[in-house]
Amino acid sequence: MVRSHPEARAWTTDPVPQLLDFHRSIPGYSPTRLVELPRLARELGAARVWMKEESARFGLPAFKMLGAAYAIARALSVRLGERERSFTFEEIAARTGETGVRELVAATDGNHGRAVARTGALVGLPARIFLPEGVTQEAIDGIRSEGAEVTVLDLRYEEVVAHAAAQSRAEGSLLIQDTSWEGYEEIPAWIVEGYGTVLTEAAAQLAEAGAAAPTLVTAPTGVGAFAEAVVRFSRSAGFAAVSSGTEAAAPHVVSVEPEAAASLIASLVANQPVSVAASHTIMAGLNCGTVASASWPVLRAGVDLSVLVTDEQAAAAVRDLEALGVDAGPCGASSLAGVRVLRERGLLPDGSHILLLSTEGRAANPLPEALRAGGSAYQEDQS
Repeated sequence: MVRSHPEARAWTTDPVPQLLDFHRSIPGYSPTRLVELPRLARELGAARVWMKEESARFGLPAFKMLGAAYAIARALSVRLGERERSFTFEEIAARTGETGVRELVAATDGNHGRAVARTGALVGLPARIFLPEGVTQEAIDGIRSEGAEVTVLDLRYEEVVAHAAAQSRAEGSLLIQDTSWEGYEEIPAWIVEGYGTVLTEAAAQLAEAGAAAPTLVTAPTGVGAFAEAVVRFSRSAGFAAVSSGTEAAAPHVVSVEPEAAASLIASLVANQPVSVAASHTIMAGLNCGTVASASWPVLRAGVDLSVLVTDEQAAAAVRDLEALGVDAGPCGASSLAGVRVLRERGLLPDGSHILLLSTEGRAANPLPEALRAGGSAYQEDQS
């Protein structure tokens, strides 16, 4: 299924915060790579195709720490009397004991929980992380490797979020959640702002390569926080200066969801937030049945095209990207799967400049054995 919203490109929003200086204060910061994929450009009839590969962000196999670290730092800075900005990580780590926070709490389907646990370890706070059943053992082991206490619950993701919120009411607990609801909007908004660094880096890398500004940008979509960051950057002239300093038209933003968890597209069709009964998908990080309440107005206004992809399409994209030297797990590879659907439907104009955003590497969420077979048409073609 594909849904089109032609009016989205006319919608604008305020410029997003530039947080590179903050993220550079975190030990281990370096920009992730931007890879050009000419073989995919030929397949898709595009002028150029680039992929932002978030498979090694701060040594973790996903982009999530950008948002979690910023939100944790902002929340702790508020406890220290600073509301307008975040202290650096060095300052936070030195003063965590003054904040009254004794632990971090989060619900996750994998990558967000590990990011919260890693950030907690850096500033001296333990983490309790709650997960729904169905998350891969590799993801669970990854969270535990950060020193977190992990609990897997026989509940849907949204119910696990509610459970974590209840647990965080204990004295000294701080909930760091990447989805929002009425009364819980500030920390999710900081997480969205933190994600913007993916786009800030990509724009700078495109400019350095002398590339044109993208005409289409993908946004793998679960609860919608990352997709909101993509829309906000794209609709606030974030890419305007990429092409030789000249003003460029806003790119089309394409949200991509699993068929098994199509909460955004269902809400867009209904023109109001609706929840869906999510079922199992290999795109575990996108397996969310409810769009974040704060993200919904931005996504409704600013997403041009919404695409659903199957597990088989995502798995094929993982294998093809691997053959082309790109490390992308099913959630990240859904970007390529979604653009392929547009091409098949005749909705991808020839000569497009495409920026694919891959949100995780294969280590974050390995393919099931049954989907690893099948190979790739690009296996012997590294051009």
